[in-house]
Formats: sequence, C-alpha cells, structure tokens
Amino acid sequence: MSIDLYDIVKAPRITEKGTRLKEKNNVLTFEVRTDANKLQVRKAIEGIFKVKVMDVTTVKIAGKKKRMGQRLGRRSDWKKAYVTLKPGEKIDIFEGA
Repeated sequence: MSIDLYDIVKAPRITEKGTRLKEKNNVLTFEVRTDANKLQVRKAIEGIFKVKVMDVTTVKIAGKKKRMGQRLGRRSDWKKAYVTLKPGEKIDIFEGA
C-alpha cells in the first residue's frame, strides 16, 4: 500500500506560536495523518516543497469534548508535525503569513 505524499501532509498550521517558531528557529507546523510517522512526514515535506528537512517532531492531539444541544459530541483526534528546515531553506506559503 503506497500512500501519496499529498495524503500525508493535510495542511499547514499557521498560528501565533507557529509564526514565532518559524522566525526564531526555522520550524514550520503542519497537520498530518494520524498514522504517519516521522520518516514519512520528512519525505513528504521534502518531496512536495523541494526543501531539506533537518528534524521532525510529531504530537498527537486528542479531540475535545463538545456539547451539541443536549448531546455530548467529540472532535476528531489529529496529529501535528513540527518540521525544522536546514539553515537557508524556506517554504513560500509561510512567508506572507
């Protein structure tokens, strides 16, 4: 079973914390598949954006419980990847944010 690179990386996560990390340490944040490992994330980022990745850190985030009227619902679990790029590398989608 081969997973497409674009299936592993779902979307960039642009937040205040992520912007500070990008400016200070050249770290970018992405939402990735929950079953993706660090090696798959590294290969996907390098393949999609044509950059060199130095390090990948992943975090599983549990979905929050939310009330919908009388019923109690739950948001989906998801996974975030902190991708550290090598010095001099950058991704254009994060530059205007």
